[in-house]
Parts: sequence; C-alpha cells; structure tokens
Amino acid sequence: MEMRMLRWAYGITRLGRVRNEDVRSMFRVAPITAKMREARICWYGHILRSDDSSVAKSAMKTAVEGRRL
Repeated sequence: MEMRMLRWAYGITRLGRVRNEDVRSMFRVAPITAKMREARICWYGHILRSDDSSVAKSAMKTAVEGRRL
C-alpha cells in the first residue's frame, strides 16, 4: 500500500518499470522494514528500563520449553 501511494504521488505507473528503491529515494523515505526494526529496538529498550516486576519484562525473561508446532 505504501508503494502504491508513493507511485501515485509522483505520477509513476507500474508500466514505467521504476524500481521501488528508486521511488523511495525520490521521496527520501526509508523502507517500512527499517522503521519496524527501529520501533522494535525502541520497545526493547523501554522493556529493559522497566521495573523487574513488570509483566512485559518477566515475559521476556521467561524460558519457553518445547517445540513450535
């Protein structure tokens, strides 16, 4: 959805065969994956700074046994 809006704003169609990286560089926009990674790291820091009795920190420290299904 993000790329569709960026292409629409710049007037680029899919027939123009312009790469997504080039469209992002035209707008100087970081990929969503980079933004998600940054937010995840911020959240991790927030959890580390929280009290040891917080639910999120205790869940992070919990070791899960068994296998994934």
